Amino acid sequence: MQAIIEAAKNTFPNEFIGMLGGNKKEKIIDELIVVSATFGESHSSIYSHLVPFDPKIMGTIHSHPNESSRPSNTDLNTFAKLGEVHIIIANPFDFSSTKCYSAKGKIARLKIIE
Repeated sequence: MQAIIEAAKNTFPNEFIGMLGGNKKEKIIDELIVVSATFGESHSSIYSHLVPFDPKIMGTIHSHPNESSRPSNTDLNTFAKLGEVHIIIANPFDFSSTKCYSAKGKIARLKIIE
């Protein structure tokens, strides 16, 4: 989670986007995967054709430079294509401004374990 927070802060005022890896069966995310992407003030895009095949990839993480962690329609379309779990971290980029969503855009529980 700390790497996600730092990536979002370092990319601000642009959005950050990356992939999440982990144990799909146990639904444990343990990896931030940085992939080729574009970062803009109101969008971010993954070059999906450059994402390596990795059976641990579970979904995406991206930041919103504003205070809303609600997914846009574009986010929902991305969720449906790129995995089972998706995290949005909004400004001020901490755990309280972070929400987790399913591929269908439903809020999912996110628990940090050390």
